[in-house]
Amino acid sequence: MRLVTVARADGSTLAARRDGDELHAFVDELGLNYPDVGALLRGLVDDAATEPLAGDHRIVRPVLFPSAIVCAGVNYGAHVREMGRETPTSPTLFLKLAQALTDPDATVAIPAESSKVDYEGELVAVIGRGGRRIPREQALEHVAGVTLMNDVTMRDFQYRSLQWFAGKSWHASTPIGPEIVTLDELGDLAALELTTAVNGEVRQTGAIGDLIFDIPALIADISQVIELSPGDLIATGTPGGVGHAMDPPRYLAPGDVVEITIDGVGTLRTTFAA
Repeated sequence: MRLVTVARADGSTLAARRDGDELHAFVDELGLNYPDVGALLRGLVDDAATEPLAGDHRIVRPVLFPSAIVCAGVNYGAHVREMGRETPTSPTLFLKLAQALTDPDATVAIPAESSKVDYEGELVAVIGRGGRRIPREQALEHVAGVTLMNDVTMRDFQYRSLQWFAGKSWHASTPIGPEIVTLDELGDLAALELTTAVNGEVRQTGAIGDLIFDIPALIADISQVIELSPGDLIATGTPGGVGHAMDPPRYLAPGDVVEITIDGVGTLRTTFAA
């Protein structure tokens, strides 16, 4: 199943199922729409009714206001090596704020304060069933599906201190989506490959199997610390090939278009502007 959140011409939003070119909006027992996929997941709906969706609409980020966005840094073997780091023995975690998220196909502004804006293509696990201290063996039972993220990073702000928050949470800087794809449609996640292209030039290529800590390991680790809730996002990290690690570094500029693709999951396309 492919889940999306759409915005209508009047500004309202709703959760829907995408079947090819057709959209079907989810409705609750009162016939009301769920405002986003996060609300659908929090409604504990296994078999919600749907109705065809007509009229003008556009796809927005699937979860509008997740209660937690937990990201794993330096979590691909190739990325660890290009950044000159040692392989971590536990996940390197940081948080984003919900206000850092933006929509698929969004135009992201390059802030005047940063001269080192970088891309990071990522696979994101979306929590469908919450829990605390979730065993690794049961972790995928808590996943509603996966989606894509561009963890846009202002490297000069990221490295001005030991904490990465300032480089990772600029307002409306992190596109996510366009769809949440349930795991039954994807088969073996480790066999999937992520690519990131800038203006058509492939910069990142990495198998999901190169993750140091996979989705079950991340869920088990994070849920020791916090109680995960439906709609929470876990970004799993980025493969090698980031602009910061190139010689010389290749940062983003106004007019650049970044496309992140995982076969079966889709493509997240973002344009950058001054």
